[in-house]
Amino acid sequence: MPAYTFEALDAQGTTRRGILEADTAKAARGQLRSQALIPLQVRPVEAGAGGGVLRRGRRVFSDTQLAIWTRQLAGLVSSGLQLERALTALADEAPAEAERNLVATLRAEVNAGATFASALAHFPRDFSDIYIAVVSAGEQSGHLGMVLERLADELENRQALRAKLTGAALYPAIVTAVALAIVIFLVTYVVPQVANVFAGTKRALPLLTVAMLGLSAFVREWGWIVGVLLLGLGLVLRAMLKNEAFREQFDAAWLSLPVLGPLSRGYNSAQFGNTLAMLSAAGVPILRALQAAAETLNNRAMRADAMDALVLVREGAPLASALAQKKRFPGLLSMFARLGEQTGQLPVMLQRAANQLGNEVQRRAMQLATVLEPLLIVGMGLVVMLIVLAVLMPIIQLNQLVR
Repeated sequence: MPAYTFEALDAQGTTRRGILEADTAKAARGQLRSQALIPLQVRPVEAGAGGGVLRRGRRVFSDTQLAIWTRQLAGLVSSGLQLERALTALADEAPAEAERNLVATLRAEVNAGATFASALAHFPRDFSDIYIAVVSAGEQSGHLGMVLERLADELENRQALRAKLTGAALYPAIVTAVALAIVIFLVTYVVPQVANVFAGTKRALPLLTVAMLGLSAFVREWGWIVGVLLLGLGLVLRAMLKNEAFREQFDAAWLSLPVLGPLSRGYNSAQFGNTLAMLSAAGVPILRALQAAAETLNNRAMRADAMDALVLVREGAPLASALAQKKRFPGLLSMFARLGEQTGQLPVMLQRAANQLGNEVQRRAMQLATVLEPLLIVGMGLVVMLIVLAVLMPIIQLNQLVR
């Protein structure tokens, strides 16, 4: 049954908005009149065309909101509530109109006889192919509630890992930005003031002061050009990264960096293992699960390796040996995959490998942040000290002459 958004007036003249289901717009207006409401506007919520949700060109759910919504739906379905009633409850409790429209459309599609997975497929901005594949597997196996619980766990774990990595990088980034701002201010404003003070004296300035004055003059005259060049290089690099061949080479080079490379490899491997474990546990065929898990990899070089592993598995090779041939994936992943294939517990072992890789990434990120913080502070102190010395040395020299 189609869903309609409405705007109507009640007996007190208050405008009321909401969603209802009816066969036609005329029937929807009849329902409003039967509730003593005067319909002002009744519009269908179109799923296939994007309706009032996708037409705005942005997502309805953020990553955090999607994890919460999936957890709520999983709890309702696992408690024995029918999917249609669970969606009705979520639509009634939706905090935003866009979210209410989306859930109402899903409910209308399910009521019309569509599967939940096919209803989700109408909103690709909010529900990824992996999300839809997991839900479809849950529906086919008859364990939708359990599958939604696992899906919610995966979304929450991914959010937690991303938040910890962001938190570890946030403080060094703030310190670096503040340090650059202070140094630029000192070089472009304070140092020139010193030059003006000693411009009338005919004595030679200390070498450090001369060097600092030269740097100050360069920054004031050519700094904006350097900034424009850096911005231009950034835009050129961004455009070049849209080329898949160059992006793969760039990502492969990124993996070879001393510190950031292992972090990137561990993070991508953890995401790959989590997705593969979730899909295989939901009953998704291994080839389809491998392809979906490969598409979650941000690093194009590792994605290419995952697709090569997919080809090997399609030709009959075990998953563990296929992954072991791709050196960009940690050996821990192939080792746990081999144990899972030998014991018949592949999803469990893949999940353990992903958890260990995720924990290792968090540990390395925190160690890096712990080392960077004092180094940045010390480096900032040294730069400021040099600037201060460049300012004070002529003053000290002048005082000695006066005496």
